[in-house]
Amino acid sequence: MFAASNKMLNKAARKWGFRFGAAQVVAGETIESVIEKVAELNEKGLVCTLDHLGEFVTSKEEAIEATQYNVRTLEAIEASNVTSNLSVKMTQLGLDIDREFCIKNMISILATAKKYDKFVRIDMEDYAHCKVTLDIMKELRDVHGFDNVGTVIQSYLFRAEEDVEALKGIPLRLVKGAYKESPEVAYQNKSEIDDNYLNIIKKHLLNKSYTAIASHDHHIIEKVIAFTKEHNISSNQFEFQMLYGFRNELQMELLEKGYKVRVYVPFGNDWFGYFMRRLAERPQNISFALKGFFSK
Repeated sequence: MFAASNKMLNKAARKWGFRFGAAQVVAGETIESVIEKVAELNEKGLVCTLDHLGEFVTSKEEAIEATQYNVRTLEAIEASNVTSNLSVKMTQLGLDIDREFCIKNMISILATAKKYDKFVRIDMEDYAHCKVTLDIMKELRDVHGFDNVGTVIQSYLFRAEEDVEALKGIPLRLVKGAYKESPEVAYQNKSEIDDNYLNIIKKHLLNKSYTAIASHDHHIIEKVIAFTKEHNISSNQFEFQMLYGFRNELQMELLEKGYKVRVYVPFGNDWFGYFMRRLAERPQNISFALKGFFSK
C-alpha cells in the first residue's frame, strides 16, 4: 500500500514498462490496444468497462489531458462497436485542484457518453474523497440531468449501509474496498467486511436498484445467487464484475449459467498504483505477479 502511493516508485515504473506481471492485469497502454482486448472479451460473451489509469493529478493541464483522453476512449468504443462502459477517477480529472473545474470535466465526459448511450462509473477512491464523490455524483444527476452516471460503495466503510439506502434507484458497483483506511472509519476484520458486503448487496437488490457485484470471492457470489433465487430477483437487475486478468474461469462459469459478467479493464501507462493495490488485496496476487515476471 505504501508503494501504491509512492510517486518516485510510480515514476520509475513507467520507465520499466509492463514488467513484474503487470501485463496480466493491465490490458494495454493505448486506446487502440485496449479496444482490441475488449473486442476479444466481447467475443466470449463478456461486457466491459474501461478505466484509463491515473489519479491524484497536480495540474489543470494534466486533468484536461485526462478528460480529453476519456472522451477519445468513449469515441473509440462507439467507433469500434465494442460493448463497454467507462470508469473514471475524479482525482484524475482535477478534484483535488478545484471542485467546479472537476465537475466541468465530468460534464464533458458525460455529455459524450450520453450521446453514445454509454454509462459512466465514478470510481470510489480513498475515504478522504468519499463524501465529495457522492455529492458530485448527485449533483451531476439531479442538477445537470445526467442519468448515465453512478458510483461505487465500499463495504469496509462504516457509512456504506447508510449510503446505499440514500442512493436507492441509482446503479451502484458494490465492492469490499482496496485502500488502507483508519479503524475510525472502516472495518478492519475480514469477516465484518464480508458480512457488511452481503448486507449492502441485499439491501440494494431489495430496493429494486441495479446492482453490480464486484467480487472474485466465489463464496460471496454463491450466496448472492442463492439470495436472488430466494427472492425472485431477476438476473436483469444485477451483474457480476471482475477485474481483467483475475478468475477467468469463474467469469466463464457465471456466463454459462446465464448471468451478465462485466470485466473491469484498466489500461494506460500510469498503472503502478493500481497494480500495487491489487497485490495488497490478497497474498495470492503476489505469487500471481511473480509467476508472470519469471515467465518473461
